[in-house]
Amino acid sequence: MNTHNAISAAPIETDPLPRNRALFYGGKWLPARSGATFESVSPGSGRSLGLVADAGGEDVDAAVRAAHDALAGWRDTPPLERAKMLRAMAALVRKHARELALLDALDCGNPVAAMVGDAEIAASQLDFFAGLVTEMKGASIPMGPGRLNTSIREPLGVVARIVPFNHPFMFVAGKSAAPLAAGNTVVMKPSEQAPLSALRLAELIEGILPPGVFNVVTGSTRSTGEALVAHPLVAKVALIGSVNAGKAVMRQSADTLKQVLLELGGKNALIAYPDADPREVARALVAGMNFAWCGQSCGSTSRGFIHEAIHAEVLTCLKEDISAFKPGLPEDWSTTMGAISSRAQYERVRHYIGTAIAEGATLLCGGGRPAATHLSNGLFIEPTVFHGVTSDMTIAREEIFGPVLSLLSWKDEAEMFSAVNGGDLGLTCSIWTNNLQTAMRAATTAQAGFVWVNEVSKHFLGAPFGGYKQSGIGREECVEELISFTQEKNIHIRFG
Repeated sequence: MNTHNAISAAPIETDPLPRNRALFYGGKWLPARSGATFESVSPGSGRSLGLVADAGGEDVDAAVRAAHDALAGWRDTPPLERAKMLRAMAALVRKHARELALLDALDCGNPVAAMVGDAEIAASQLDFFAGLVTEMKGASIPMGPGRLNTSIREPLGVVARIVPFNHPFMFVAGKSAAPLAAGNTVVMKPSEQAPLSALRLAELIEGILPPGVFNVVTGSTRSTGEALVAHPLVAKVALIGSVNAGKAVMRQSADTLKQVLLELGGKNALIAYPDADPREVARALVAGMNFAWCGQSCGSTSRGFIHEAIHAEVLTCLKEDISAFKPGLPEDWSTTMGAISSRAQYERVRHYIGTAIAEGATLLCGGGRPAATHLSNGLFIEPTVFHGVTSDMTIAREEIFGPVLSLLSWKDEAEMFSAVNGGDLGLTCSIWTNNLQTAMRAATTAQAGFVWVNEVSKHFLGAPFGGYKQSGIGREECVEELISFTQEKNIHIRFG
């Protein structure tokens, strides 16, 4: 491995918490104009991580105007110069990977060992889009002698990106890459449940980008995001969040005809055919649920459709494989499964578990809190698997966003796909079979935007990621994401 690009393995000798808890815009750290703050609480221990500035409408306006003031200079910065700055950001993310991972573990509840991988993903996205800055190309149209007709691509303007709690610094760093590469300025709004790593990232990269190009506003309520979406100087809003949040963003964006990029929820299926290896299917079910971060992932394959011929054997293997995931303190490097992000989400997951039992699903494992006394103050739930689930049950229809896997048995393919495709969501799907014809038939039948065959839970930089139906609008992690942050201008010249 190239050591210049390697994740730092150095021990963490300093407190990972950010020094600055104010808003960051225009290259300055500024308190909320009202003086308001909110508390960030660690879901693993329940302890306070301190206060953070709570942005109001005036603060959002100031941040957006700072981004707008910086736009002309950043737009006119040569693309390869912008690329150099993005690569410098990537190098800093790699250098401080363990620190950022520990900070997110404390703040969002995901295990620190798993979060180190988020640093490489974020850094790779910065490098990837830095390498695409010369791909924002137009085209010429033949018009005959004495005329030239050509198109060029220009940045949209100020981009607002609203990111969730499950991968805080990965999203703030990685999702800034495409709009910045395209010459836009950005205002990032991290989740109120895990705002600290966005502030720490702003500290780390301060001075790399011109003032106002990268800005962070934190807020405890929806009003901060709403003010950002409604602002007339914001040209595009990109959201990773729930379906309801996406609908709200679309409604608000309609008033000023803003473009939107939405990655929303998923009630994703893993489909196992009778020729699949039961052991591999069981491993895939566990991996696809992302139990390390408590299933809190929009791409988690939380519905397993297992053919009746291998169903019993898959259950046996699954119970063994899932034992590798045991809730523990997120900041402990040996922890394999973290905490639920917030009290509200914790109660929501418990509600769904209770509903599943009441509706007749059979609990295979989990379903409760871990018994360890050192976890008593945290928001922990054991990895939970239900079988005997039918497609009309609540846990088979609604996105839980927690460590709850539902297993359904099938024998008729048409009926199975009717259940798989029956909902309003269509983000990912994983198909397991050794028959190429079956795989292609299933992949084209599944109403999902991102399909794995004999694989699960992985993203591939350059491959378009996004959903069908109400799982979102647009594609990310690919050249199309870069282009989506540009607008096309046609220029016609008559000469001679």
